[in-house]
Amino acid sequence: MILRRLEIHDEEEAKRAHHELAQDDFLFLLDSFDEREAWATFIKRVESTERGENLPLGYVPATFLVAEVDGQIVGRVSIRHALNEYLKERGGHIGYGVRPRFRRRGFATEILQGALGMTRTFGIEKVLVTCDDKNTTSSRVIEKCGGVLENIVELDDGERLRRYWIVAEPG
Repeated sequence: MILRRLEIHDEEEAKRAHHELAQDDFLFLLDSFDEREAWATFIKRVESTERGENLPLGYVPATFLVAEVDGQIVGRVSIRHALNEYLKERGGHIGYGVRPRFRRRGFATEILQGALGMTRTFGIEKVLVTCDDKNTTSSRVIEKCGGVLENIVELDDGERLRRYWIVAEPG
């Protein structure tokens, strides 16, 4: 598996992944994605976000990468370079997802491990990763990658969220 940045030729497959994961209430291409905008414009915005340029209010610099296996996009990861109040409560440093047909093959663990290997380059030594309390698959992945459960919080909307900390390995 390789983790890499989005490219122009990824448009069709990335949009398919976005629609597939929307069924799970997961935004593959993040909330900044707009179907009406040119793909090249979206990629430029993702690149700007990584550099911390032109960030919308409430956003932090973040690196967005797709996970590719044998030429197919199997999932994605977003590594947030810092935490704001919202991310401290809900999102954490790393958000990842695997397309439904590629699940149960170890890709989520590989994606999270790969992202953890990059966090030190962004100055992150202690990584917050969260998941829904009901998402036992994600909890197992996080724990397998060294996640230590800090707590389970109940959010304003009644959802329960598991909050894990992982110490990033020196790079």
